[in-house]
Amino acid sequence: MSEVTFAQAIHDALSEEMAADHRVVLFGEDVAEYGGAFKVTKGLLAQFGPRRVINTPISENSIVGLAVGAAMLGMRPVVELMFMDFVTLAMDQIVNHAAKFHYVYGQDVHVPLVIRMPAGGGRCYGPTHSQSLEAWLMHVPGLRVVVPSIPRDAKGMLKSAIRCPDPVVFIEPKALYSLRGECCTAECSADIEHACVVREGNEVAILTYGRMVHTALAAATEAEKLAISTMIVDLRSLAPLDVAAITAVAEKVGKVIVVEEDSKTMGAGAEIVSLIVETAFYSLSAPVSRVAARDVPIPCSKVLEDAVLPGVRDVVDAIVAISKL
Repeated sequence: MSEVTFAQAIHDALSEEMAADHRVVLFGEDVAEYGGAFKVTKGLLAQFGPRRVINTPISENSIVGLAVGAAMLGMRPVVELMFMDFVTLAMDQIVNHAAKFHYVYGQDVHVPLVIRMPAGGGRCYGPTHSQSLEAWLMHVPGLRVVVPSIPRDAKGMLKSAIRCPDPVVFIEPKALYSLRGECCTAECSADIEHACVVREGNEVAILTYGRMVHTALAAATEAEKLAISTMIVDLRSLAPLDVAAITAVAEKVGKVIVVEEDSKTMGAGAEIVSLIVETAFYSLSAPVSRVAARDVPIPCSKVLEDAVLPGVRDVVDAIVAISKL
C-alpha cells in the first residue's frame, strides 16, 4: 500500500489499465495536452500517444456516441465528461444506446464503456457545475453506477469498471480529488457491486456514498461524544444497489438515516428508503430519515452553498433526533 490522492489513484488506474490492454482508449475535452479539467489525465498523452489519448470537440453527445461505437467494435473506451452537469447533453447516447444495445442485440454486442464524471459541490462552482445527478442514471436499466469515496476504492473500482463488459458510470466527487489515503497495487481491483461498513455502531446506521461518507464519519465522531453509537455504510454501488447489505443493516440496527449530496426530492435516497421499507419494515424501530441537499440550484457563494448542501451539523442533528425515537 502507498499513500496517494484520490485524483492520483484514478490517474494510476487509467495508466495501468492502458498499459495492460491496448484496447483501452481515453476520450474527452482537454484530456490530452492539458491533462483534463482536474489534471487527472496529465501525462497520459506522453505515455500512450495521441491515438489513445484523444481530445474531442466540445460535444458530449458526440463524445459518448464515438465511445459507444468503439466499445461495440471491441475497444474499451473511457470517456471523461468535464463535469457531471454536462451529462444532460449526452443522455440520448447513454440512455438509448450504451444502456440498450446489449439488450437489443443480445450476446452479439457488449458495450464495455466507462464514463467518468466529476460531480457534486464543495468548490463553489455554481448551479451548472456542482450537481449530483446520479438518481437520473440509476433509473436506467443496463447502466452500472458506482461512486468511490477513498483513493483505494477509486483506483480499484475504476480498474474493475474498465474490465467490466457493461457500461459503467463512474462518479468522482470532485471535492475529494485532493483527499489522501492508502492505495492498492497495480494488480488490484475492487468490488463494484457491494457496500462496505466503514464504521461499526449499534444504535443508528447511516447509509451513504461519495463525499458524504466523510461527512457522515465526522458526524458519527460528534455523536459518539453524546454516547450515540453510529454505524456508517459506504454504498459504493448505486446501480445495482446492494440489497442484501442494506437489508441486513436495517434489520440489525433498526434506526437508519440515508445521507446524500443530491437534492432530496426523488433523489437516490428515496429509492434506498423505499427498498428498506420493502425488505426490512418490521425490523425498523423508527421511520427511516433522510439528509440531503435542499431542493434549489446550488449557489456560487460559499456561505450559500454550505447552506444548501448537507453538512456535519445536519447529520448530527438527524442522528440525535432518530436516537430519541
